[in-house]
Amino acid sequence: MSEYLQSKEYKRSILKRLIKDLHNGRDFNEVKKEFGALVEGVEAAEIADMEQQLISEGLPPEEIKKLCDVHSALFKDTLERNEPPELVPGHPLHLLKHENDAARTVLEEIGGLTQNLSAGDRDMQQTLVSLQEKISFFKKNLDAHFSKKENIFFPYLEKHNITGPPAVMWAVDDEIRDMIKIFISSLDKLGSGTGREQTQELGQSWEQLKDKVMEMFFKEENILTPMMKDALTETEWVEIKEQLQDFGPSFAAADADEWMPDVPGQTLEPGKPAEGAIALDVGTLSPLEINMILKNLPVDITFVGRDDTVRYFSLGQERIFTRTKSIIGRKVQNCHPPDSVHMVEKIVNDFKSGKHNNTEFWLELNGAFIHIRYLALRDEQGEYLGTMEVSQDITKLRALEGERRLLQYTES
Repeated sequence: MSEYLQSKEYKRSILKRLIKDLHNGRDFNEVKKEFGALVEGVEAAEIADMEQQLISEGLPPEEIKKLCDVHSALFKDTLERNEPPELVPGHPLHLLKHENDAARTVLEEIGGLTQNLSAGDRDMQQTLVSLQEKISFFKKNLDAHFSKKENIFFPYLEKHNITGPPAVMWAVDDEIRDMIKIFISSLDKLGSGTGREQTQELGQSWEQLKDKVMEMFFKEENILTPMMKDALTETEWVEIKEQLQDFGPSFAAADADEWMPDVPGQTLEPGKPAEGAIALDVGTLSPLEINMILKNLPVDITFVGRDDTVRYFSLGQERIFTRTKSIIGRKVQNCHPPDSVHMVEKIVNDFKSGKHNNTEFWLELNGAFIHIRYLALRDEQGEYLGTMEVSQDITKLRALEGERRLLQYTES
């Protein structure tokens, strides 16, 4: 019996029951006490497996997200007692922790500035400027940090049928992004005549945001890291590192690269195009010409096949939305935040049924006006082949006036 009590199957059943108890409103301290008495040495993979099973049983990722901090606190003491995985400088997981450590330093700096405001800093205007600059830097780099995780790490977990934890973590990432936007909005409303009460409220808001970010870093290092270390192959880590280089460093560049993978690096670039032209409806093009045309279109293109998997995206000079090579073969539903998946599925289903052939959206993003179109691709018989997304920055186009004819061409 004692051997069974220590089995992974038993611990998994306990973890699932405790989370369900929390979901149903049971007192946190009671659950934590029972957890400590029944489960010792819980591992990150077991938490991931638990989340995966809860989602498979019908509990939406959004619901698990609401409990994420609660059950993270429940498991935190045990996870902290586990031996941290050994990380070699230069390995993608070491880079992840390196960025977290650098981000923690920025968090402390921002915290110091908000405390100065709350205490009634004499040079309030300068403190506000410094705080705005620092939070802008933090927002930009944290978003890049999260994007690496969501667009490179998560697709590889999904290839190993680990989909639940990434969905939950992505939802929390977006919650943090929203909290940062709200904090910046509140900060922008402050001025030299701001009262003590407002600055103290801002300080409290920052502490909540900071705790949320620190909790995410804990999950990345104590749940995501060991889970990926166990699941991924050395070849996959080589591929991941290559793709991370496309993003560049977040917060601070790595200071060392001692990682020597056990397999030779494998490039993800396509091989040399085959010789010979391809006959199109009009004219012929070589594979090289087709590839270069697609790469140089003034729009971003992504193609999702009839089986809902990403088959292609164009490698333009300045992409609007993040795309990494690891999304090839990924389900399109997994390429979007959890709160928008239902709309993606509706669009695709309407295209498949023939109800619609296209739809369009537009939004403002980082000072640019972005136009997005989804087009259903069909063969000559009308059979659905897939969906093409076309995105374009039309900021400059919207500002055009008058005419500029071909004869007015200049080299500028």
